Amino acid sequence: MQVPEITCLQFLVLGLLMDGELRGRSIRQRLSELGHEKSGPAYYQFMARLEEAGFVAGRYEKKVIDGQVIKERVYKITGNGVRAREGFVNFAVANAGVRLQGA
Repeated sequence: MQVPEITCLQFLVLGLLMDGELRGRSIRQRLSELGHEKSGPAYYQFMARLEEAGFVAGRYEKKVIDGQVIKERVYKITGNGVRAREGFVNFAVANAGVRLQGA
């Protein structure tokens, strides 16, 4: 069986998006609650890599707060993202009984 093409953190983000679109700040907050804190630039670079890989699609949504126009990034999982996540799950299930050498 092929090694998954995504990391554990990518798997987690794709899982968050399985129920539908989420704003970038919502994903970042959820990751923080799960103990995966990233700075703003590091987080958005991470999300950009997911987009470049074709696992998520992002768009900007404009809204007005206190008279000021704010652009927020909104993400959704793609078909490739669903398949990559399924591949991760299949790999984990297939190798659940494998012991690491020395363990």
